Amino acid sequence: MIVNQPTNNTDKTLIVITGPTGIGKSAIAIELAKRLSTEIISADSRQIYRHIPITTAAPTIEEKTAVTHHLVDFLELDSYYSASLFEEQSLKLLELIFKRSDYAIVCGGSMMYVDALCNGIDQLPTIPNDIRNALMDEHRLYGDEWLLNRLNELDPIYYEQVDKKNIKRVFHAVEICLTAGKPYSDLRTGNRATRPFKIIKTALPHNYYTTKSAHIIWIEWEDGFYVR
Repeated sequence: MIVNQPTNNTDKTLIVITGPTGIGKSAIAIELAKRLSTEIISADSRQIYRHIPITTAAPTIEEKTAVTHHLVDFLELDSYYSASLFEEQSLKLLELIFKRSDYAIVCGGSMMYVDALCNGIDQLPTIPNDIRNALMDEHRLYGDEWLLNRLNELDPIYYEQVDKKNIKRVFHAVEICLTAGKPYSDLRTGNRATRPFKIIKTALPHNYYTTKSAHIIWIEWEDGFYVR
C-alpha cells in the first residue's frame, strides 16, 4: 500500500519506504534516489552498527558509491542509540539534503525511527551516564526478567503496553523513569510534530518486489503516489 501524507505546502518532499526485511526496499530506494538526484537516510536499527553487514543486509560499497547513504555503519556494537537520536540526526541531515535536492529518501523497517522522524517524539530527559551505566551493570548481572520487573515497579501502565520481547525499549523506559523520577507513561503526550516538508510513506507488502519492478515503481512516482 502506498500512502500520500502531505503535511504542508512546501516544495520539499521526504519519501519514506518501509516494509518487511528482504523485499527489496533498498533496491527501490536506490533507484528512486538516482532518478531524483538525492540521498538516502537509513531507518534500520541494526544497520547503524559497524562490522555486521551480512546480518543487517547493509548497503554494499557499490550501492553507497552509487547513492549517498546516511546513518549506516557508523556506531560500534556496544554504543547507545535511540529513536530520539535518530530524529535529531535525521532532521539535521534533511536540512542539508534539501539544500541540494527537492527530495530525500528514508528507507528501513525500524518503525520507531520512522515514527519519530515523521511525527516527532516526546521531549524526554537526557539520561546521565551514571544512571545508564549503573542500569547496564544491573541488567547484565540480573538479566531481562529483573529488568521487566523493575519496569513494572516504576511504571505499571507502560509495563502493560510495552513489547516485552523488545528489551532495548524496556531498558529505555526504565532509565527514563529513573532519570525523571516519574513514570515514563506520564511523559508520553502523543502530540504530533509539524514538519517543514511533505511526507510520502510507502509501506511495501511481503510480495511487492516480486511483482513490481523499479521501472514500474518509477512510473507510479511520475503518476503520483496513491493508495492501492
